[in-house]
Amino acid sequence: MSTALSIRLPDELEGALEKLARVIDRPRSYLVRKAIETYLAEYADYQIALDRLRDKDDETIDGVELRKRLGL
Repeated sequence: MSTALSIRLPDELEGALEKLARVIDRPRSYLVRKAIETYLAEYADYQIALDRLRDKDDETIDGVELRKRLGL
């Protein structure tokens, strides 16, 4: 199932979206959908990282220790 969504874009953003859609021969809706999917996945990863950073019981190590543990 899918849902229609209407948004307003600044002219320059709409122009860039239209240009890219023509270049890759895909509809603008495809590009917008992929952009939202990517944003949501990255935001979820960001939230996990923040939660771990705020967790006082979660061990934090520096880059040197990380490389040592990885055998690098």
